[in-house]
Amino acid sequence: MSILQNKEMLKEAGIDVDGVLQRFMGSESLAEKFLKRFSSDATFSQLSGCIAAGDCDGAFRAAHTLKGVAGNLGMTALFDCVSEMTEKFRAKDMSAAQEDLAALKAIYDKILGAVGAL
Repeated sequence: MSILQNKEMLKEAGIDVDGVLQRFMGSESLAEKFLKRFSSDATFSQLSGCIAAGDCDGAFRAAHTLKGVAGNLGMTALFDCVSEMTEKFRAKDMSAAQEDLAALKAIYDKILGAVGAL
């Protein structure tokens, strides 16, 4: 199924479909290609691992990377959540950032389900 055929499902997952298509100059196939690649991106796993290990600097780098990926792919819900975490890591407030991990994972899993249907 294509992006436009799954537009509502993608929107419900927090993806700005129109914004993604605009970023990819209207190329639905190119946008779909990059959205599908998201599921193989290891950044979320890296972020989780750094949090588990108490590595605030590594968590900051992973969160910042995930923020960029989410922003470029129009994943606004993920972008907003990880942006807040990034600032907590920047302030070296690991415990506050750890509290956000469950919410981030829920958003991440919802997006994975949506892009997996493409």
